[in-house]
Amino acid sequence: MTTDTTGTVARDGESRPGGPADSPFIRACRRRPVPHTPVWFMRQAGRSLPEYREIRASVPMLESCRRPELVTEITLQPVRRHGVDAAILFSDIVVPVAAAGIDLDIVPGTGPVVAEPIRTAADVERIRPITRDDVSYVDEAVRQLVVELGDTPLIGFAGAPFTLASYLVEGGPSRTHAKTKALMYGDPELWHALCGRLAEVTLAFLRVQIEAGVSAVQLFDSWAGALSEADYRRFVLPHSTAVLSGLATAGVPRIHFGVGTGELLGAMGEAGADVVGVDWRTPLDVATGRIGADKAVQGNLDPCVLLAPWPVVEAEVRRILEQGRAAPGHVFNLGHGVLPETDPEVLTRVVALVHELSSRRADQG
Repeated sequence: MTTDTTGTVARDGESRPGGPADSPFIRACRRRPVPHTPVWFMRQAGRSLPEYREIRASVPMLESCRRPELVTEITLQPVRRHGVDAAILFSDIVVPVAAAGIDLDIVPGTGPVVAEPIRTAADVERIRPITRDDVSYVDEAVRQLVVELGDTPLIGFAGAPFTLASYLVEGGPSRTHAKTKALMYGDPELWHALCGRLAEVTLAFLRVQIEAGVSAVQLFDSWAGALSEADYRRFVLPHSTAVLSGLATAGVPRIHFGVGTGELLGAMGEAGADVVGVDWRTPLDVATGRIGADKAVQGNLDPCVLLAPWPVVEAEVRRILEQGRAAPGHVFNLGHGVLPETDPEVLTRVVALVHELSSRRADQG
């Protein structure tokens, strides 16, 4: 199996027209004309779906990420139900870190918990490089999904170095990131060594997914919004750039996303992505002005809006589509992940509405 420079997977070893590379999602990422605005949802593969909760009832999170048949089924569920324009691989951002030798678990109701948080240079040395064999279950799941999805693109993903480092230093989720910042400010040399090691792991993890056939990748820097722009540029940007620039010749669009990053959007756009995700706090037209006209944008419906009456949801969808017209390419999404209490039928209606409204606009020229 090979991947050509447009992201089309050619199972016979030859590139072919159409396929995922010619899908509305990939075309929007490439800033090309689309028949309608593509839509997918972060955390669409999971939490809000009853079929997901049923299949996960007795399977711990990390184990579910390591079972290719389970990953395949969970990834496909929202595609079947909602008719989204892209699937995203069911996994977790700490999967490659665990594969790199860090003792951690994903605790229900808490999130990733690290047995021995990173504090010293010796701790950083515990993070070893990873190979395809270390995450062979991901490679297998992606290959299965590419066959099952056909012309629907599959998005691979990984956590960005800063967000991974925060989990490893704090020992788990944090509201203040106080220990993370204390290390960052107090021992910059150790901080850069840690993030450099995590950038290598992240890049290797994304390359495994690309070689297996994903059509795009997303780098999640979920907690980067905790930083000022100056700190982001000094302590984070070099490492995110190392990951994204390392994929420059991989032939697939690169998406970069963080939460609370309105003041960082310009800097994030410099990291090397083709698409910059925007959370709900910054209007897409404003975001486009900060990011620049050479990037597509992704976003940015507030996930909480989906809990409101339908007329409210519809009005917000219309507003976001209108603001997204300022960008050279727009992928409709939420400003963060789907909330567990979201009614799946609302997600299905949003997909249909985005397609209807944007198709009508395309027909009108």
